[in-house]
Amino acid sequence: MSEAPGRSQASSHRSPQGEGIPVSEAPGRSQASSQGGAGPAPRVFLKILRADASRLFWAAGRFAFFHAWGKLGGDPIFRELLRRGLLFRGGRLLDLGCGQGCLFAWLLAAQRLSERGQWPAGWAPPPRFQSLRGVELMSRDVERAVAAFGGHHPLVQVEQGDMTQVDVGQVDTVTILDALHYVDPASQERLLRRIRAALPPGGLFLTRVGDAEAGWPFLVSNWVDRAVTLARSRRPPRLYCRSLAEWQALLSALGFEVETEPMSEGKPFANVMLVCRVPV
Repeated sequence: MSEAPGRSQASSHRSPQGEGIPVSEAPGRSQASSQGGAGPAPRVFLKILRADASRLFWAAGRFAFFHAWGKLGGDPIFRELLRRGLLFRGGRLLDLGCGQGCLFAWLLAAQRLSERGQWPAGWAPPPRFQSLRGVELMSRDVERAVAAFGGHHPLVQVEQGDMTQVDVGQVDTVTILDALHYVDPASQERLLRRIRAALPPGGLFLTRVGDAEAGWPFLVSNWVDRAVTLARSRRPPRLYCRSLAEWQALLSALGFEVETEPMSEGKPFANVMLVCRVPV
């Protein structure tokens, strides 16, 4: 349990800046608010946002904090969700395979910054949500999420469960980021059918997958995925991948309008973001 201490333990930790993170890259709230109403440059904004979102996980321990710091700073999909305004604004979001809740921390921090007048010019309007619900299979990640957000957060609920079995409920947006390939093809299709049935007209399903026909980048992606999963779960994963064309065909057959965009920026991977909308 040393990786997921409770709040009382977290208070004894040193601050994030004390762990070797440059102060210029981990500004405090006073620095962010001092910019007033002028929209910051995107690069400055993303540094502030990364620090604000990651700071939440200090209550869950060193591992949780540095995992969030690395993930939110190195993965382009988090930036693109905000820049392009891809998520259903004002709705109910369900993140399947949510991990420790990094996406929720990112979205909440973005909302706080926008309320202080910190939002890049030219970006889509900042997100606001009625509810943020996450489902995660790994109990340690759920423990870290509860330590970070608390057990009675007004918006965030993270629960342990199997995404192929959980009740999807009433939602406007469903996300599965880098987790769909952990379930077998038949379960993938059943889950996607349930997601499509749960979404209203105009609803959104957003996922990221690896393109199994991308050659060496796909092999590199798979190797990294297997290594990380083995290190965290202590057992080798089984991966069920498809080509991008197969993913598109499956989702289109289920009634989604599908857009694709490479999402591996700066890394030798074969990741593709699929933006799937329910026709109005």
